[in-house]
Amino acid sequence: MLFGVAVLTVWVPRRVGDIIDALVGGRLTGPALALELVLLVVMGVAIYLLRVGWRFALFRAAFRLGVELRTRLYDRLALQGPTFFHRQRTGDLMARATNDVDAVEMAAGEAYLAAFDGTLTLVLVVAMMTLGVDWRLAVVALFPFPFMAWAFFYISRRVHDAWRHSLDRFSDLNEQVQESMSAVRTLRALGLEAQAGRDFAHHAQRAADTGFEAQKWEAAYEPAVGLTLTTASALTLAVGGWFVWHQEMTIGALTAFTMYLGQLIWPMFAAGWVLSLIERGRAAWARLDPLLSAAPSVADRGACVVAPEGTLRFDAVRFTYPSTLSQALEVPTVPAAREAPGSTEAPRAFALDAIDFELPPGRTLGIVGPTGAGKSTLLNLVLRHYEPRAGAIRWGGTALTDYRLDVLRGAIAWVPQEAFLFSATIAENIALARADATREDIENAARLADLHADILRFAQGYDTRVGERGVTLSGGQRQRVAIARALLSAAPLLLLDDALSAVDTGTEARILAQLRGVRGGRTAIIVSHRLSAVADADEIIVLQHGGIVERGAHDALVARDGWYAAQWRYQQLEASLEAA
Repeated sequence: MLFGVAVLTVWVPRRVGDIIDALVGGRLTGPALALELVLLVVMGVAIYLLRVGWRFALFRAAFRLGVELRTRLYDRLALQGPTFFHRQRTGDLMARATNDVDAVEMAAGEAYLAAFDGTLTLVLVVAMMTLGVDWRLAVVALFPFPFMAWAFFYISRRVHDAWRHSLDRFSDLNEQVQESMSAVRTLRALGLEAQAGRDFAHHAQRAADTGFEAQKWEAAYEPAVGLTLTTASALTLAVGGWFVWHQEMTIGALTAFTMYLGQLIWPMFAAGWVLSLIERGRAAWARLDPLLSAAPSVADRGACVVAPEGTLRFDAVRFTYPSTLSQALEVPTVPAAREAPGSTEAPRAFALDAIDFELPPGRTLGIVGPTGAGKSTLLNLVLRHYEPRAGAIRWGGTALTDYRLDVLRGAIAWVPQEAFLFSATIAENIALARADATREDIENAARLADLHADILRFAQGYDTRVGERGVTLSGGQRQRVAIARALLSAAPLLLLDDALSAVDTGTEARILAQLRGVRGGRTAIIVSHRLSAVADADEIIVLQHGGIVERGAHDALVARDGWYAAQWRYQQLEASLEAA
């Protein structure tokens, strides 16, 4: 279709030139002239229809490319673990998935179209000017074009650098907006709205300045084209007029040549446009390619597709974070119970060191210890968010690395320290892992999490929308939604990572009592700062400095008079004072 448009476009000036020469020579009568004019109109309609056709075809392909790029980017990000996301900024990732993909999509659509159409039109027009009209006049008219090519080369390099800076500044702006919106309540509470507004204005101004700089260099293409075509037109009229004066060229031929010269406007502007889009796309692709080619931080090379079952075993597991993030990763993100005096942990080389235990199916393991002892890290290893540096973790006699990630994680119901809720209804958030759950199933899970009564107080009950990240719910309610979600799941292993830290002791006691009755054959690992949450566990391990310093049942640990016993007495005293 593009080829058809180009052929018809360059054929029109030739027909117009022949018509003019026939009129000057008196060879074209009224009916014949009417027929020629009708033919020109038909050619114009055909050009219009063909242009509509190739736009549909080409842009459909470009949009499919955009969908493919975003899908590949999402799939790649979904495979990454926490290590990857600690090095990336959320706003920057969002900018790459939107703005940068749009730039690549434009380069593959608009730029490809303009490049093909402009190049084909240029070749056919120059061929008609040279072979179909007068090669001498063509040489004169095309004399300024090499200078324009040099100008385009110079400008395109500046455009590439300018767009790279512009995309970077847009990512910074996106990140600033994302952080401000996520922390809007904190900013209001601290009275920092004005400061946040100034920060936003600063980032917005930087993004605008770099975008304006890129647009300035893009605008430089047009003067180069205009100057070149003006010079070419002046040369054509001067030399062509001289040829007509000396009867070496007809008026019709000069008219056709001038129309051909006018048709070079599109290829020249297309060249500038193409270079601009390509440089923008290249700058965007330079930002996208590292993400698309980044190896998953946790390799998914397992071949076992059978859901794990049996004993979960840690054998001399040692782990250290790939960077100095251990302290930041271990600090709770929600309020925790206060620890007894003297429980501050000293710096250590390993987040976990020589961890050995086994957890038979249907049993409950409690994990306690000071802040930063490695409790959440241990759960992250079970989830394969990280890989141990030494030792092995096996489930049912099979190493975790031998399971496919989706199979392994599908067998685990995890309640993290800070529950994440989607912008959906309460019922939809609870049924996240079981789309086929009935309303009765959802309500039963909410009752077990001591949440049913709270939900009924909302005007829309289970159909209440919780807002972004569950902003309309309290911290305790968000945690209980996450617990209900985990209990509704059929996963055989339940991981509770300080999941009751935001509820009061009475609510905690009711939830734990109900959990004891429904865990049944499910294996559970409960991490908690409140020792009351693990008091009924089959075994409790105490972590300090990344290693196990105490282990046993609750009564045995209290009798041992170590860290656990001191912390138990402290928390019991604290609870009695609060009750009083």
